Amino acid sequence: MTPIRPRRSALYMPGSNARALEKARTLPADTVIIDLEDAVAPDLKAAAREQACNAVRQGGYGAREVVIRINALDTPWGENDLAAAAQAAPDAVLVPKVSSPEALVAVGIRLRRHGAPERTRVWAMIETPLAVLKAEDIASAALDVDTRLSCFVLGTNDLAKETRARLLPGRAAMMPWLMQVLAAARAYGIDVLDGVYNDLSDETGFRAECEQGRDCGFDGKSVIHPGQIAVANEVFAPSPDEVETARALIAAFERPENADKGALAIGGRMVERLHAEMARRVLGLAEAIEARGRS
Repeated sequence: MTPIRPRRSALYMPGSNARALEKARTLPADTVIIDLEDAVAPDLKAAAREQACNAVRQGGYGAREVVIRINALDTPWGENDLAAAAQAAPDAVLVPKVSSPEALVAVGIRLRRHGAPERTRVWAMIETPLAVLKAEDIASAALDVDTRLSCFVLGTNDLAKETRARLLPGRAAMMPWLMQVLAAARAYGIDVLDGVYNDLSDETGFRAECEQGRDCGFDGKSVIHPGQIAVANEVFAPSPDEVETARALIAAFERPENADKGALAIGGRMVERLHAEMARRVLGLAEAIEARGRS
């Protein structure tokens, strides 16, 4: 099984805010996304780029995954952002406004040209109607190793703006699009993170949306405030009961007398070997989270 990297919480931090970049080194987020796009005013873009890339080079983020979100390549800042990010060598570069696999091919070519190490991956924001409609094509770019594509991130605010859908509790209008993107990601073996929750004072609503995202199959939640990290980490982690059940299921299939069986009755429930594979992923995620906590 491919090593699992927890991405329960992905915290956006403005690249223009030096205190925020320093604080991110101490927060329990699995991923820190240093933002050069939406969170930075136009007249601060160049300074934010330099500050963010210096912070990445300095390190100190421990086991946290560090991602730089650049400006779109068709903006005045995108090309310089990508060149600087390649030299800073974060864990990933997050590309906004992706609407075609060709865009990711272009990013991959530029990263190689600018000397980005192979370990620097590419993440893609899915935040427009066209991106949703082309989600499968975009996800298929992961088959081309030069694109480095490893994760989708939903931009639900931009998607609501472009479609005029209302972001209401339960997200009924948006769920078909979210599931379409998730299915595309899974079809090509990449991770996918749910979009942000805007009401910082509504922990109940935030928890409910995290639970919805978890139940849909998302790997984690984009968050916009440190106060949201703990809930996202809790919800997107296997519960103790889930871990115990997973261990029992795996153990049952590993017994010699069950070696040739494709299905077993366990606790009054019929389970198949595919459930054992699912259980192994639960244990792998739990172990990766435990290891991250020790680091």
